Amino acid sequence: MQQMEAARVAVEDVHRQHMEALRQLEENRTTTHAHGPEPRPLHREWSLEEFLKHQPTKFNGKTSPDVADQWLKDIERIFDAKMCPEESRLAFAVYMLTGEAEHWWISMKSIMEERQEPVTWKVFRRKFLSDYFPDSVKYAKEVEFLQLTQGSKFVAEYAKKFKHLSCFYTMPLDEEWRCRKFENGLRGDLRLMVAPLSIKDLAALVEKTRVMEKMKVEVETQHPHQQRVGGPSGSRHRHEERRKPYTRPHS
Repeated sequence: MQQMEAARVAVEDVHRQHMEALRQLEENRTTTHAHGPEPRPLHREWSLEEFLKHQPTKFNGKTSPDVADQWLKDIERIFDAKMCPEESRLAFAVYMLTGEAEHWWISMKSIMEERQEPVTWKVFRRKFLSDYFPDSVKYAKEVEFLQLTQGSKFVAEYAKKFKHLSCFYTMPLDEEWRCRKFENGLRGDLRLMVAPLSIKDLAALVEKTRVMEKMKVEVETQHPHQQRVGGPSGSRHRHEERRKPYTRPHS
């Protein structure tokens, strides 16, 4: 019970510190506006309320590495699109942590302060990825990308996975190489149709392959027995007819 109470007090203390930091940021912006030149509108809008208008998602830590990586990318997309100042990014990102992730940061921040390490957005980002999207996962995804083939997947599903995994390939990729890699992973029948076209734009290649797949499915649906002349029973009947001249006469 004492440990639970201590944890609760620690969380409340971090919340107070966090809200105080946000309040201080707002006061600094107000003071600058009152005693100095008018701040740029780009920075003036970055209050917590303005950040929440972009509907960022919470992160609780109980997710897959892919989800953690995507959460950080989504947060950074908001920051970059609106040019969020560096000093606000850490406060806003920490505000979106809940549950297990919130406790992780409380512990991590305490350790950093004891070691007198700087608590900045860049440090938060590095430690977040180290814990929730480690290098071992990145390397595994790189290997998965190199071994990726279409298999039983539809072209759209294969293309989606191809684009996702290609983000983790560490070597530089040009568009033609990406096209050949995508093409070589296709099933043989589709590869035979698109390879002669020598398409060098991945989006165009995916679209052309998708159209060919659709046409192929439609043809197979309209002529389901095209490859089986007469069907199993018909084939057996013709086979028996062909054997009649050579069958032994009955006594």
